[in-house]
Amino acid sequence: MTARNVVVLSSSPRKDGNSDMLCHEFAAAAREAGAAVDEVALRDLKIAPCRACYGCWNSQRCVLGDDVAPLLEKIAAADVLCVATPVYFGLPCGQLKVMIDRLLPLWQGLGGKDVYLILTGHDGRAGLAHAADDLRLVFENLGDAVCGIVWGEHVWQKGEVVGTAAVADARQLGTRAAHGA
Repeated sequence: MTARNVVVLSSSPRKDGNSDMLCHEFAAAAREAGAAVDEVALRDLKIAPCRACYGCWNSQRCVLGDDVAPLLEKIAAADVLCVATPVYFGLPCGQLKVMIDRLLPLWQGLGGKDVYLILTGHDGRAGLAHAADDLRLVFENLGDAVCGIVWGEHVWQKGEVVGTAAVADARQLGTRAAHGA
């Protein structure tokens, strides 16, 4: 059996914060279960906002010379995409929204993936649910299936996620992602 290709995308602006910690757990479990895993932190990339110039419409390449093209190639090649975001004011963080807007060059070729979401924030599930719904809408419109969500509830300060149920949930979903939803 061929190893599944998993891309784990952290949109947290904070290195080694709660979202990152859950990404690492998801990735580690997927690797242990035999998947090929690539972890990407958006904060390490140069990603400009979309200019809505539609220069990519025919070429499937963005005219902006930043780090989006290689990221889109990784996402397009993936069988599984895990997307993590801290939730600010009930919404996914701005870094993730900028990246989502930049999916435009390849949006028609990004479907058919198993998608897992990781959401963290100081609220409980009800406070994180709007962000999850927004992301579900994005990925389902691309033709992907959202197969699971890790709820990093009631965590704000760096490291508060350690010892919560979200860690075990991330590992469980990482293992599932390696084998197929």
